Amino acid sequence: MIQVDGRRGFSPLALEVGRAPLIERARSQGIAALAVINAHHFAALWPEVEPLGEQGLAAFAFVDSFSYVAPAGGTKPLYGTNPMAFAWPREKQPPLVFDQAASVSARGEIQIHLRDGKPLPEGWAIGPDGQPTTDPEAALAGAQLPFGGYKGAALALMVELLAGALVGDVFSFEASARDNNDGGPPQGGELVIAIDPSRCVAGGKQAGQLARAEKLFAMVLEQEGTRLPSDRRYAARLRTPTEGVSIPASLFETLQDLQTS
Repeated sequence: MIQVDGRRGFSPLALEVGRAPLIERARSQGIAALAVINAHHFAALWPEVEPLGEQGLAAFAFVDSFSYVAPAGGTKPLYGTNPMAFAWPREKQPPLVFDQAASVSARGEIQIHLRDGKPLPEGWAIGPDGQPTTDPEAALAGAQLPFGGYKGAALALMVELLAGALVGDVFSFEASARDNNDGGPPQGGELVIAIDPSRCVAGGKQAGQLARAEKLFAMVLEQEGTRLPSDRRYAARLRTPTEGVSIPASLFETLQDLQTS
């Protein structure tokens, strides 16, 4: 177990400090964990695990946030959106990587709907009165909902325990209580777990394990309309340097306002 104290800085630096020791210990011991504390997490979670997958390791990451999500059956925010990420190594190509929130949507998706004047899909949130809403403003004032009801709520609770209690840092509701409301990211903990697949089978037959995984991936892709997690991201990385990116006009206007303010 490795611990890195972020000292109230941003989490990418703390993660960078802990990454090399985490990789070394996962390879020497078979499994290792990195606990980051007192750090501000502010971005997607897949960057935590992708570098580990590139090093031939399977990896998980968990982080809590501000209190935005109501527990299943509840009406008040308690859990964070509490994302979790996973990476699986592949030979001669980038690792399979995904991250997802324990809530139906990320917080930013609701903010984008508010910015663009669009209603939310049903089932994303409840208003301050505890009733379902498709109004982004009411949703931000109320509570987001966990995906899959009790199933998503259980995962949100798991992340609170792993990234809060287990590593000795705050829960999402505690992060919210000490927030200074300047719009900045939450300060709290994060847990990253790395596993060396070659240490999980007799004789270190990692190539066999990865080949077995490729059989599963191939069967997924045999079905029309399917894709593997992260495939779209990797395709965009190849396309963007020559084609650029398209953004909504509302985002462009926001960026212009920030530039002149």
